[in-house]
Amino acid sequence: MASMELTEQGSNSGGGGDAPVVDETPIFPPLSSTYSNVDDNHYVKMEDGDANDQIEKSNSHNSQPLSIANSVMTAEGLADPIGFLIICCVVLIGDMNRGVVFPIMWPLVQELGGDAVWLGYAVGAFSFGRIIASPTLGKWSIEFGYSKTLVGSTTTMLIACLMFAQVYRVNSLYYLLFTQIMLGVGSATLGVTRAFVAEITATRQRTVYIALLTAVQYGGFTVTPLFGALLMYALQDNRYEVGFIVIDQYSAAAYFMALLSAATLAVLMTKFQNRNRTKPTKRKASSRTSERDELADRTMFCGITVYDAALLGCMLLNVSTKGSIGSL
Repeated sequence: MASMELTEQGSNSGGGGDAPVVDETPIFPPLSSTYSNVDDNHYVKMEDGDANDQIEKSNSHNSQPLSIANSVMTAEGLADPIGFLIICCVVLIGDMNRGVVFPIMWPLVQELGGDAVWLGYAVGAFSFGRIIASPTLGKWSIEFGYSKTLVGSTTTMLIACLMFAQVYRVNSLYYLLFTQIMLGVGSATLGVTRAFVAEITATRQRTVYIALLTAVQYGGFTVTPLFGALLMYALQDNRYEVGFIVIDQYSAAAYFMALLSAATLAVLMTKFQNRNRTKPTKRKASSRTSERDELADRTMFCGITVYDAALLGCMLLNVSTKGSIGSL
């Protein structure tokens, strides 16, 4: 009776019908929340790093594949340190495929009868493969999850390395371009890997870990040509045959990268925790975020915004610096 009286008073008071019903059974999780089921019958809510994690028991026994929203975030550090290290390995071998083979590219093009123009084509083919594959891999990471996407791209990279090792035997410049494109396709995971790092890190430290990942990427491109040069120097004018495998100064670097790709693929399939990307719910922006967005959307010359101008400037700088490599 007391419960009924409270209900009537709550529904009749205020005149607007906005007062809460006292004896209504609460539903958990709320329909508008970002909670989702996990395998151990807990509900875990992702936070931006500025609030404490909320974990509540649930009577639901439904399960679904683990997603980023199921990870327990902390105010500091990483939600998945092992996953971060594996992602670094994926990024490292992706740019090593360009760095390690770089010292042999010009001698190989010359041996195949090419000139400086063909060298530019060969260098640009790698980036072209990345361009055409990056949007597809990003879409697959949402539809199929990070694990399947990275396993597929690393498998493509492994096959492309084995194909590149046969360029000198095939003796075709067009085959060289094709293998370079395939290497670019296999290493077109920069967007996927950065999205993974962004989702497993707290907001206040996200930039730090993405910067570390970028350092690994450029280290793979700028430092690892040393390994390619050493392999070429050690095998100069030497040739070794192991069954159908021929190891010489033009194929050793590719076989070396194939071994690293195979090792990374094994780690991805055994140690990397499968996760599915989830679309974040919209939240009310803070005053600082609103001011920042307003500044970024401000229109400049030629009708473009400040954000678009900064993005275009970075892209032009990237093209001008990397594109000049082909003429060296």
